[in-house]
Amino acid sequence: MLTLGLSGNFSPEDRDLVPQLHWGEFHDAAACLIEDGVLLAAAEEERFNRIKKTTKFPANAIRACLELAGRSVREIDAVGYYFTEKFVDDSLNHLYLQHRQTPTRYSRELISGWFEEQYGTGLRADELHFAPHHTTHGTSAYARSGMNEALVFVVDGQGEEECVTVFFGKDGELKRLADYPLSKSLGYLYLYGTMQLGYGFGDEYKVMGLAPYGRPEVYRDVFESLYTLLPDGDYDFAPGGHGQNVLGPAFLTKGIPPRRADQPITQVHMDLAAGLQETLENIVLHILRHWVGATGVRNAVLSGGVAHNSSLNGRILRSGLFAEVYVHPASHDAGAAEGAALFAEQRLTASPLPRRRLSRADFGPDLGSPAEIERRLTAWSPCIHFEYVEDITTRAARLLADGHVIGWARGRSEFGPRALGHRSILADPRPADNQTRINKMIKSRESYRPFAPVVTAAAAPEYFEIPETAADYSFMSFVLPVREERREELGAVTHIDGTARLQIVDEETGGEYHRLVSAFGDLTGTPVLLNTSFNNNAEPIVQTVDDILTCYLTTDLDYVVIENFLIRRTSTPPGIDHLTLRFPPMARLVQRGEPGQRAAESVVHEIHLDYVDGPGTAISPEMFDLLRQVDERAPVSAREARLTDALRAELLSLWRARLITLRPRTR
Repeated sequence: MLTLGLSGNFSPEDRDLVPQLHWGEFHDAAACLIEDGVLLAAAEEERFNRIKKTTKFPANAIRACLELAGRSVREIDAVGYYFTEKFVDDSLNHLYLQHRQTPTRYSRELISGWFEEQYGTGLRADELHFAPHHTTHGTSAYARSGMNEALVFVVDGQGEEECVTVFFGKDGELKRLADYPLSKSLGYLYLYGTMQLGYGFGDEYKVMGLAPYGRPEVYRDVFESLYTLLPDGDYDFAPGGHGQNVLGPAFLTKGIPPRRADQPITQVHMDLAAGLQETLENIVLHILRHWVGATGVRNAVLSGGVAHNSSLNGRILRSGLFAEVYVHPASHDAGAAEGAALFAEQRLTASPLPRRRLSRADFGPDLGSPAEIERRLTAWSPCIHFEYVEDITTRAARLLADGHVIGWARGRSEFGPRALGHRSILADPRPADNQTRINKMIKSRESYRPFAPVVTAAAAPEYFEIPETAADYSFMSFVLPVREERREELGAVTHIDGTARLQIVDEETGGEYHRLVSAFGDLTGTPVLLNTSFNNNAEPIVQTVDDILTCYLTTDLDYVVIENFLIRRTSTPPGIDHLTLRFPPMARLVQRGEPGQRAAESVVHEIHLDYVDGPGTAISPEMFDLLRQVDERAPVSAREARLTDALRAELLSLWRARLITLRPRTR
């Protein structure tokens, strides 16, 4: 049986379903394809439309999954969606009440309409299945844990009416033990703390990285005033609950207003982050302790967006509560697409869920054949030199040992938010200044942000304190202590508190990635590498050859490896005259004020990406005139534009911010 699972909203690629659609309206769009319980392909829409945590309909992800599996849409037996139909339609109706010009179309019509439009075949009512949201999270995580019996904990911002759900999984069936109401949302508590610190939705991982710089005891009394731990694993927030954000007012009474994005991070913010992280951990462990005691089950499966808090996961692992802990590599809402597919399949077949351990995450598209890659590299050749290297792993290991930072792209892309060796930036983990260098020169992000180590399975116990509790460390899901005697050696990947978000790679599942880490160890004596996702701060992880070269040419990466091709730039900054200028689908030009007015400053020109919290910037009048040509007759050759030095520099700045696209012309 072939089943497609979906997450995301229903917007086309060039506009939102309603203007400025809120980021909370069905984010993390993705598609997954399973056959008889086996995961064939999985991809997130953000990798294609280049919008982080996108709410668009996963049209590109669906196409990619079908192509990867070599199947057609007419072969699909069922489609699963990651929320209940009533919840989705109620949410749509709320949007329509606010936006009276938007036609009223509801979930079944919208989903079936996309299939009709793209493939000429709609979906029958019995082919489309809507699943309870937390059931989709729990289903995918339990099915891929490899455990026959386990407690399954789903913790996120919200499902339909709940924020935490506890399941008991046994023999391929899930039994719901408890739901915690939306008023107790830990996901929203952490989000509001993230916003208090000047960040936004999707930036929770930044707060997790900031917390170790702080002292949790400084604001412990404030945080403890916000909640009460109750018997039987329950808890309550102070009056107002998460929905009215009790955290903000509590800190305002202490004279601490929300940080603005352009303000520096101070020790106050570090201490607040530390207190927030401690609060999350204390409440979650309170829940877990109760259910372990009540059931006697000592295997745990974690899912939902909060399960990507690897510091929390590390504390759970070290707590000794469980014999084994498993975290799904796509625990956020993209992974719920897989759960929706499994839910639909189980509903139609009445078969138990599969229980085979997922040991890899590379279920996305590959980079093409060697000939296809070479053709694309040739198109970029005025910007790059490239060569085919038979033993690329040994060559790359030598470059890393010599101090170079490289982009490493091989095989199929990963499903989930972590780069696990298929779309990674890699470096020597030993020099402490590599952490600062990569944050500033390549990732263009805050200096405090940590990087993760990847280590061979054989060497892991020598470098890291591995708890007795069993766990799968393939997916960077756990923060653990670096052995004290190894912290200086691993200066670039040891965080301020002596910990690291660990990935262990073995020979069987790691392939060339394992061989690369091993080869680096042979050269340096340290079988560990620094690994971070292959992207800059303005984009999701790279997917295609064009994405990879765009990232390379707009950062200070030294080299890039794409399969067996080694690439280096021809000049800095890159020559762009042979490239063509295009707009991302959501890009918009705006002119404020009227030309011809007496004061020149009364006219402001801007470019922005037209979705909520989308980036934008002011541009020069000359750039506005150039981009207006693209708006009217895309694409425009940079050579034809006759760029001045100032325009060329401005264009490069817009390219780095991903507000425009520069690529070779496609023949």
